[in-house]
Amino acid sequence: MPDPLDEYRQATEAAMRRALVTDDPALQPLYGMMRYHLGWCDASFAPLAAREGKRLRPTFCLLCCAGLGGDWRQATPYAAALELVHNFSLIHDDIEDGDPLRHHRPTVWAIWGLAQGINTGDAMWSLARLTLHDLRGVGYSADTVLDAVALLDRTSLALCEGQYLDIGFESRPSITLDEYEHMARGKTAALFAAAFQGGGLLAGASADVQRRLADLGLALGLAFQIADDLLGIWGDPAVTGKPAASDLASRKKTYPVAYTFAWEAERGLRDLEQLYRATDAPADVAAISRCLERAGAREHTQQATRRNHEAALSLLATLPLREPAASLLPTLIASLLGRDY
Repeated sequence: MPDPLDEYRQATEAAMRRALVTDDPALQPLYGMMRYHLGWCDASFAPLAAREGKRLRPTFCLLCCAGLGGDWRQATPYAAALELVHNFSLIHDDIEDGDPLRHHRPTVWAIWGLAQGINTGDAMWSLARLTLHDLRGVGYSADTVLDAVALLDRTSLALCEGQYLDIGFESRPSITLDEYEHMARGKTAALFAAAFQGGGLLAGASADVQRRLADLGLALGLAFQIADDLLGIWGDPAVTGKPAASDLASRKKTYPVAYTFAWEAERGLRDLEQLYRATDAPADVAAISRCLERAGAREHTQQATRRNHEAALSLLATLPLREPAASLLPTLIASLLGRDY
C-alpha cells in the first residue's frame, strides 16, 4: 500500500535539494559533503540511494499545518529548514562525540577532517536560514516569516544550549534526572516543539493552539530522546548502525544511567558513579550493565518513554485537527514508541 506520508517527505526532500546547489565549480565539494551527509551521494559525490533520515520533524510540521487548515505545500520551506537545522546539529554532534559512523557510513568529519566537518555543518545551518526566506515567495506575510525565523533561531540556540549541558556532563561523576531532562529539552525536544508549533504558525493557528503544539512537541521530543538512549545501550547494532552498548563504552550519561545514579543514591550506593569516574581506563561495560540491570533501568526507561508518548497523545487530542492529519498524526506518534533505530 502507498505510504500516505510520502508526499510530505518528498515535498520536503525537493525543497532541501533546491537549497543544496551552487553554480560555482570550486564550491561543489562543500555542497557534496552536505549531500553526502544527507544520504544523496557517496564520498566521491556520485549519486547514491543511501539510507536517509526519517524526516520526522518536517513531516510533523506539514501534517500540523494541513490539519489546522493551512496549505501544507506552502509550508515546505519551513519544513526543509527544520530538517537542515537538524542535520547541521548531527554533523557537529558527530564531531563532538567523536562518532566515526552514522547510518552505517563514515561521518563527514571522519572522511574530510574536523575543520571541513565544522564548516560543512555551519554551511548547512546558514542554508536553513536562507530557506526560510522562501516563505515570502509562496504568499506568507513579512510578519509571519519573521515569526518563523525567530522560532527557528530560538530553537537553534536551544539545541546548542542542550549540547553544552550534554558535553558538560562528560566531566562530572554523575547527574540527576532533572538535569538530564533539562539537557534533553534543549538538545532534542526543542526541535520537535518547533516542528509542531511552526506547522500551527503557518496555518494561522491561535497563540493558545501554538502553545499546545509546542508542549506536544516537547513531550514527544523527550520520548524520542529517551528511546534513543534505550537503543544506545540495548539496540541491535545491525539496525542502529552503532556498536552494542556504545553509550556505555563511551560513558555517556543518558537516561538509564541518570536513573541508575538516582536509584543507587537512594540506597547509599555509588557503584555506577565509581565506574564512571574511572576515566583512566576503558569503560567496564559488563560492570556498568550489571549496575543498570540491578536498578531495573531498562524497564524504567521504557516506562518513561511511554509516559511522554501518552502525554503527547493527550495534548494532540485537544487540537481541532482536520482529516487526514487527524488520523495520520496519532498513528505516526504511536509508531515511534516501538522503534528500533
